[in-house]
Amino acid sequence: MALEVKKQQSASSSSWSFCNMKCLQIIPSRLSSSSKEQQQQQQRDGKVLSDSDTKQRKPGGWKAMPFILGNETFERMASFGLLANFMVYLTRELHMNQVSAANILNLWAGVSNFAPLLGAFISDSYVGRFSTIAFGSFALFFGMLTVTLTAWLPELHPPQCTKQVQKLGQCIGPTKAQLGILIMGLGFVSIGSGGVRPCSIPFGVDQFDPTSDEGRKGINSFFNWYYTTFTVILLFTQTVVVYIQDSVSWVIGFGMPTLCMLFSIILFFIGTKIYVHVKAEGSPLSGIFQVLSAAYKKRGIKLPLDSELGPIFYDPPLKGIVLTKLPLTNNYRFLNKAAMVLEEDELKPDGTCVNPWRLCAIQQVEEVKCLIRIIPIWSAGIISLISMTQQGTFTVSQALKMDRHLGPHFQIPAGSMGIISSITIGLWLPFYDRFLIPALRKITKHDGGITLLQRMGIGIVFSILSMVVAGLIERVRRASAMLHPQPLGVAPMSVMWLAPQLILMGFCEAFNIIGQIEFFNRQFPEHMRSIGNSLFSCSFAGASYLSSVLVTIVHHATRTKSRPDWLTNDINVGRLDYYYFVIAGMGILNLIYFVYCAKNYSYRGNLQKEDEPYVDVELSSIKA
Repeated sequence: MALEVKKQQSASSSSWSFCNMKCLQIIPSRLSSSSKEQQQQQQRDGKVLSDSDTKQRKPGGWKAMPFILGNETFERMASFGLLANFMVYLTRELHMNQVSAANILNLWAGVSNFAPLLGAFISDSYVGRFSTIAFGSFALFFGMLTVTLTAWLPELHPPQCTKQVQKLGQCIGPTKAQLGILIMGLGFVSIGSGGVRPCSIPFGVDQFDPTSDEGRKGINSFFNWYYTTFTVILLFTQTVVVYIQDSVSWVIGFGMPTLCMLFSIILFFIGTKIYVHVKAEGSPLSGIFQVLSAAYKKRGIKLPLDSELGPIFYDPPLKGIVLTKLPLTNNYRFLNKAAMVLEEDELKPDGTCVNPWRLCAIQQVEEVKCLIRIIPIWSAGIISLISMTQQGTFTVSQALKMDRHLGPHFQIPAGSMGIISSITIGLWLPFYDRFLIPALRKITKHDGGITLLQRMGIGIVFSILSMVVAGLIERVRRASAMLHPQPLGVAPMSVMWLAPQLILMGFCEAFNIIGQIEFFNRQFPEHMRSIGNSLFSCSFAGASYLSSVLVTIVHHATRTKSRPDWLTNDINVGRLDYYYFVIAGMGILNLIYFVYCAKNYSYRGNLQKEDEPYVDVELSSIKA
């Protein structure tokens, strides 16, 4: 009987009917009056806060920002302080060949970018953001301390190698124990980053009330300060920290970020009583698995045609932070079975489902469809990011074999060359936003000047061009080194010749990477943006792993008895230019695949969208 009443309610309300199929609107029986129902709906939509919620919001705000931003800033200093110049540390101080060093860097970067996905799940489902950040901070400090000890204690690194022995290639490498301790330290750094990165921005947003004008302004200001500190730390690590590591002392160069991380932990816990602590409400990943489970259990049910009388679909009102109502679509129709109400006992008396692993809401089903539609676009972004992973590996190897002097006394650290890409982004984005987009808007009539997929495609083109230019420059550098032999194989050629490929990589970031960030942010519903952020990190992880596989294959496949492989330790003897051309060729094939996926992509729709603050995903993953 209750089910028949619900059917009548669903049939009489056209706003709950999509695709000529009726959807079940759940009205809780405990609401006795329409005013109370409207009040609770307003609370769900973020228009009214209860007294308890208001009191909970008061302690946070800007009082908490120094502690949160301080913790995040020093975490970035630790990560960037390692990554920017670590290739030099592995090859020069630990005497590793560049293939092994590149693989260690790529694998570590892959783990560090996959870790936030697990950290976000644990935070959302179990312990909350504060505990996750706290645990991650301690893990990060322990990892940084371990890496610093490998540079400080003689027992944890190989003996020093003279230039003469280095020229002969007879330097003693690290032992298994020394390498194991180093990898353990990097592992703790990855664990720490997995706890801090996915939670720092959401935890900062938690301190403001998004339903008030003051709170929305505070969130926008928080992002401005976040990105400002991010940029300052990026510049500081790629210049000052790298210079100290390269020219003064690796112990001091690693010790500075380690001490800063210790101070950030102390600072973070000082603000404990000030923070707004939001309880874990469950991860969107659980909802994804529930939809797949429910659709599988109902796989034998046949969906009717659009012209036939459709089944009843479970469609409760929105709750929590979800503000966008997604309509039921016919894409991937087999998933619609997860929302079909087949029996009356699938619902409780208050209208909620009995078993979420057998019956899911339309909203959940459509969210899974959003993820499925995005996967092809996401996969195309992985190969395009391989060119970015070269900045910290073989681009550094090139710089080490070039003239890095600025004047008679100053030498540019090889690990600082990546700052050219950052400067390119900093100069291009204001011009793009203030001048180019308005001009393109007049031509295309599109709010963004060009679509997000077009922006990503242009970035992929720049990634291909960067590898082509890198190969050509490497060919010139190698010829110069062979024509003018030097004791250490340094070509009489300015390191600024690397600027063109790094500028093109900067354009790749400005178009492709930032385009991906905005694409994931717009195409995922509000509470799934953490998944979008994690997908973006996983793109870098996939690119790092794929780069490591490519390096290994090229290293073994191009070696013969009469000549060394393309990526041999002495790049003057190898053919690094061929390696760059292979990446460019992969990029061309990937561009064709991306164009095909983009043409067949359908943007998600929505029934209603309440006013909400713009919460961007984590831009700091760009350089991580």
